[in-house]
Amino acid sequence: MLLKRAVHFGAGNIGRGFLGQLYCESGYATVFIDVVSEVVDALNSRGSYTVDLVSDEGTETRTISAVSAVHASDPGKAAVTLAQASIASTAVGMHALPHIAPVIAASIPLRFSDPHAQPLDIILCENIHDGEAHMRALVRKHLPADWHQVLDEKVGFVEASIGRMVPTRTRAQQEADILAVAVEPYCELPVDAHAFRGALPPVKHLLPTANFKGYVERKLFVHNLTHAATAYLGYRRGYTYISEAIRDAEVRKSVEGAGLESCRALVQKHGLDAESLESHRQDLIRRYHNRALADQVERVARDPRRKLGRDDRLIGAMLLCLDQGIVPDSIASVTAAALTYDNPVDPVALELQKYLRASGLDAVLKDICRIDPGSDAAGLIKKYYNKKQSTN
Repeated sequence: MLLKRAVHFGAGNIGRGFLGQLYCESGYATVFIDVVSEVVDALNSRGSYTVDLVSDEGTETRTISAVSAVHASDPGKAAVTLAQASIASTAVGMHALPHIAPVIAASIPLRFSDPHAQPLDIILCENIHDGEAHMRALVRKHLPADWHQVLDEKVGFVEASIGRMVPTRTRAQQEADILAVAVEPYCELPVDAHAFRGALPPVKHLLPTANFKGYVERKLFVHNLTHAATAYLGYRRGYTYISEAIRDAEVRKSVEGAGLESCRALVQKHGLDAESLESHRQDLIRRYHNRALADQVERVARDPRRKLGRDDRLIGAMLLCLDQGIVPDSIASVTAAALTYDNPVDPVALELQKYLRASGLDAVLKDICRIDPGSDAAGLIKKYYNKKQSTN
């Protein structure tokens, strides 16, 4: 039987550990497009790989079959492959998106020279604000003007919210099997229902939602916020794993508080169902307890400068709460912990600490967090930062 074809840019942990599984279980043959020769060669020689769904209850191993790969160094072949896809997706990271835009652009005349060709929808599994407009603009630059209308009418860039936790594999694990990946069992993929140009694809665990902006902020200001909170507070108490940190009563109390503040604000702003949001928050706390996932504090806390940005999980959640008339005491305490993060193996953390010592907290709040040092948000952060400094 001829399988439907899915094309995925990026054969990393999210690509193999999430999208590959969804496509396989939905009856698609999946072609990965990637830059790592060893991964491309292994996918082509084996035609399958394994995904371990790990939890404290045990491990379930699933075989992901009907897979192959194209090396990104052959953009012509990649474009032909994409032009023949039933569905496509990306998980390459913001900085790699400009490199795949020419391939997407080249596939459009190849596909739509046939006036009866079905629309092409590309699911964007990227942590990027306004990803649909960003990706469309990148592709438009590489496309002749007479194809721009086709791009707008027949190519959908569908933003997705990735909630599955996929920890970084150790060197030993990579050497044992370059393709195998371990993930948590959680398997939902919320997507923007309004962004599809074609019919909704029959992909298992796809969750099309009309209020997608609310889901994006739920991911950032509940999941990402509480995950980061567990990491930064856990680091201060000497823990290596997220599952250890969340079992600490003091850490959990602060993580719970931050999540509750953000959930209240999201209900008020987006009209999200309070009961459903609270179930999601509690489920996240349960998932952080997963010892088998071996999710490291160091991985989750990495790059505090980015996480302290105005629109990111910490400052963004504080501003959301303040806009909704909610005082974000717990989130401010977590933000203060992020400002003290001094892990010696994280060069960004060390640069941040150097800047703090040289220029002071007000400069960091202004230049990195991009908030007024005299604002209510800054005042709360200073209050908890000074407390944490006095207990160091």
